[in-house]
Amino acid sequence: MLVGPDDTEMCSLNKTTPMIPASTLKLLTCLTALKTLGPSYRFNTLIAYSPKTQRLFLKGQGDPLFISEELKRLGDKLITSFHPERISDIILDTSFFSPDITIPGTGRSTNPYDATTGALCANFNTFRFKWSQREKTFISAEPQTPLLNVLKKDIRNSGLKDGRILLAEPIRKKYPGLLLAHFLKEKHIPVTGKIISSTFCEACTPVIKFESNFSLDEVLEKLLAFSNNFMANQIMLAMGANAFGPPATLEKGTTYLKGFAKKNLLLQDIKLVEGSGLSRQNRIAAVQMIRILKAFKPYHRLLRLDGNDFYKTGTLSDVRCRAGYLVGEDKKLYPYVIMLNETQNGVGSILKELKQKVRKTSAGNA
Repeated sequence: MLVGPDDTEMCSLNKTTPMIPASTLKLLTCLTALKTLGPSYRFNTLIAYSPKTQRLFLKGQGDPLFISEELKRLGDKLITSFHPERISDIILDTSFFSPDITIPGTGRSTNPYDATTGALCANFNTFRFKWSQREKTFISAEPQTPLLNVLKKDIRNSGLKDGRILLAEPIRKKYPGLLLAHFLKEKHIPVTGKIISSTFCEACTPVIKFESNFSLDEVLEKLLAFSNNFMANQIMLAMGANAFGPPATLEKGTTYLKGFAKKNLLLQDIKLVEGSGLSRQNRIAAVQMIRILKAFKPYHRLLRLDGNDFYKTGTLSDVRCRAGYLVGEDKKLYPYVIMLNETQNGVGSILKELKQKVRKTSAGNA
């Protein structure tokens, strides 16, 4: 389906048929976040320290981009704020999210697309590694992230020489604390105790709100560029918890998305079971996706650009989708959506026809 800058329908086929949107669903998740949280919103993590017990407390609030660089910066922040000489235990509070969230469409593999959500997740609950021929051993493929000893067994068991794996569940729960302990030791602050999952120290003062270095629009640009399922669902779940109160649950997150779509886009009957497009249970019609695209226009530059095409793809084994904006000769945006729920044809030939229509129409308006 293709519409003009003035919302005139230029062509369509089966525009009201509900289809599997795959990752083009992320446009709705991103739009909801931008409109309700705001482009400058920043996720935060709470920090507290008990001088008496020398315990450090972290409480996650669903930051989708809690990466190594952020953990290192958090370590620097707590050193300048609390001036600890040593730390006994690191306490991780993940109660902002329900512990039993299963995202429809995810499996139990060690592949990154099966990454699980959580209130406090480091590096998307994954680790990227490669084989060093010179050193004859595995090393981190990301210089900012150390290869901790606890990961080596799972790396060997993956059978890969180069790749990214999903962390095993026992490691996953402790991984933010393990990374933070590593960065603190680099600053000569020893961590002598354990990494423990427990409750935040509400009585500790002060409690520091550690803000992400990334604004929401920066987070979403990365999410869309890499089509990150983990980040999309983290944001959906956090919005649900913010709106309906913690802990975050799948029901709260999807209810919030559907509520936004109904109230702001007048989308009455879309089917959403998660926020990334990973599940085949999601259903949106082309005419409904066009409505999402119209609302997303102010943020279209967050999308990938190929020539005159700002776009988001969506792919499952038998699903090919693409949605975005073609820039005409008149410099205006022409929203389009292609949704193919079969494997015989790709989007290429259809996209070519849409570009020709836009070129012909816009040339006369330029």
